[in-house]
Amino acid sequence: MKKKERKPSGNSILRMVIAGVCLLVQVVWLLLLAVELNKYSAPIAMITSALSIVAVLRLYSKNTTPAMKMSWIMLILVFPVMGLVMYLLFVNLGDPGVGKRMKVMHDQVVEKIRQDPAVLKKLERKDLSAANHSRYLWNRAGWPVYENTRVDYYSEGVQAFEAMKEALEQAESFIFMEYFIVEDCSSFRELEEILVRKAQQGVEVRLIYDDMGSGTYVNMVFARRLNEQGIQCHPFNPVLPVLNLFLNHRDHRKVTVIDGKVGFTGGYNLADAYFDREHPHGKWKDTGIRLEGEAVKSLTGIFMEIWGVIRKEQEPEWKYLEVSHLVPAEGFIQPFADNPLGRERIAEDVYLNLAFQANKTLYFMTPYLIITDEMTRALGLAARRGVDVRIITPGIPDKKTVFAVTRSYYAGLTSQGVRIYEYTPGFCHAKMCICDGKIATVGTSNLDYRSLYHHFENNVLIFGCQTVEEIAADFADTFSQCREVTQEYKEGKNAMLRLWQCLLRLFAPLM
Repeated sequence: MKKKERKPSGNSILRMVIAGVCLLVQVVWLLLLAVELNKYSAPIAMITSALSIVAVLRLYSKNTTPAMKMSWIMLILVFPVMGLVMYLLFVNLGDPGVGKRMKVMHDQVVEKIRQDPAVLKKLERKDLSAANHSRYLWNRAGWPVYENTRVDYYSEGVQAFEAMKEALEQAESFIFMEYFIVEDCSSFRELEEILVRKAQQGVEVRLIYDDMGSGTYVNMVFARRLNEQGIQCHPFNPVLPVLNLFLNHRDHRKVTVIDGKVGFTGGYNLADAYFDREHPHGKWKDTGIRLEGEAVKSLTGIFMEIWGVIRKEQEPEWKYLEVSHLVPAEGFIQPFADNPLGRERIAEDVYLNLAFQANKTLYFMTPYLIITDEMTRALGLAARRGVDVRIITPGIPDKKTVFAVTRSYYAGLTSQGVRIYEYTPGFCHAKMCICDGKIATVGTSNLDYRSLYHHFENNVLIFGCQTVEEIAADFADTFSQCREVTQEYKEGKNAMLRLWQCLLRLFAPLM
């Protein structure tokens, strides 16, 4: 298969150059300042040490995974100045304004999409463990479980893309789209043609893209061009060449909502590689789902959270959440979102709950495998009690260093009975899990620290419908295209490779 490298646009290169020059100016200024202040080195060293101790104590007291604490504590104590700067820039103190607006928006959305107690009771009668998952998501995150929703599953990104274009053509009232990566390429131009036409027909069209995720794939006038054509387009958390205390929190969600009746989500972004139009890393494996019915209301709410934060809306137009569209269908559907500014690690908790409750099988697809000690223990414990635990990762990586860290987890997992498969045709970007063949998740959350601790994510929990069987069949088909590496890593690697992997693992929580 011929590979085609994705190249940034000319204007995006200019943007990176400008940002790089500005950053260089700041670095030079800091160096000159350091030289000038060298005569005050003793008191500065004392202040730096004091700040390092304060940062370490704050880290130690945080309610987060010990591995993440340890990596930052080591970095700050060994390299106080660099460690403190990186901590401010990447883990940061947060932006209180953003956190407050996010909480206000989330509380308002939850108030509009209340849980129907009868649905939860019905699910409880059918399956208590599934009801426990749904109860957690409602009680701790405010996302209800629904009936009356049809689900279509797509085992390839291109299938989801074609279905999405068809649905967009039917839009009558509004279109909301939110994606981590938007590339100004052939596939997006096809969407743009539809969106512009719909905007001219009076349909309200809104698009959010993450500024860092899309930074090398859209040019400086991209948002301006769309806005001039009637599309309300806004980047999330713009990347500026200055110290940004909110830089590390990115919008990794992938959501399309049409009239509040039809919604799409999954692992794919709006770029050619996701739809088999170019092949930078061999064949691209991605998945998605289409929802039609009552559960789309939560996808609308997920979009409105971020839109309200970006636009700083005090009282959004809640008419978008008042759409009532029931489609008779089997099963229980529960879209949910994860928020790095909250206390709960929603996506990781869902994965952990599935691991703890699995009785027969537990399968994952993930492009990155950089997990906490808690997740490692849960997966290992499931395997040790006899559950068939399998994880599919890419055969061709998109980031070699991150892939090396992913492989560093293989030995510890395989030694406990977890089976590891690498997708030989290329890069597996799907983010899915299925437990005992009866409950599944599809969405945007990778099995890595970045997704589970730093990004805004969204997923859908699915139980009791044909889609779960389709997901199980796709797992079976994908396993047949993989190379199982379980025994290879269970038996161990050479000492130098293991040493290198151990060094990488020290900084895994920082990646």
